[in-house]
Amino acid sequence: MNNNFIRNDAENPGGAEPQKEEKSASPLIEKIQQLGQTNVPQLSADSKIHCLTIVGQIEGHMALPPQNKTTKYEHIIPQLVAIEQNPNIEGLLIILNTVGGDVEAGLAISEMLATLSKPTVSIVLGGGHSIGVPIAVSCTYSFIAETATMTIHPIRLTGLVIGVPATFEYLDKMQERVVSFVTKHSKIPEETFKELMFAKGNLTRDIGTNVIGEEAVKYGLIDEVGGLGYAMKKLNELIELKKDENKGLIQ
Repeated sequence: MNNNFIRNDAENPGGAEPQKEEKSASPLIEKIQQLGQTNVPQLSADSKIHCLTIVGQIEGHMALPPQNKTTKYEHIIPQLVAIEQNPNIEGLLIILNTVGGDVEAGLAISEMLATLSKPTVSIVLGGGHSIGVPIAVSCTYSFIAETATMTIHPIRLTGLVIGVPATFEYLDKMQERVVSFVTKHSKIPEETFKELMFAKGNLTRDIGTNVIGEEAVKYGLIDEVGGLGYAMKKLNELIELKKDENKGLIQ
């Protein structure tokens, strides 16, 4: 008996209970718990395209209620910086389904996209409303789904207005920033864009215009009607064109 106690103490110093090995959950169970399905498609290991989604409401300086679906610009901007620096990423696909949001945050994202050195393609799915319009046109090439819609309306202000003339001047300048950016990065003339922005009777109790699918292309706002397959094909073409340009510069 004594020998047994001595042997057990030697194997387990301090009298601690032997630790049980933790069994890791199987990959199948993890997929069911996290995603609700067993078969999850994986990105190809040699894929050179990064996908970035901008959905819900674009959150800027003010935090929105937790039940709102939001895209935070402080999350998007570092991702764009990382994409620009990553040599393994050759193209960026932007998926848009947004109701708009903070004007300055939307313009910040738009400027970042417009100044990327890598090819970018955007798809408007569902909606690309309000400040989502500059984001959609900021890419190298833009698509819109046949049933997707874009709302063009003047800049609005909520909250306390201290001085009406000063506030109006501020809104007017901010609106000109949006108009200037959209007309610079798309084929729509400034006069046409302003007509759509200030049109009456198209929106209930408001001013502005809803453009759907082909209408956005007709006005020159979006380049082409199409979905994911068209966007991927175009992005691959732009990537190959970029490679050819770089080879020419090296030679």
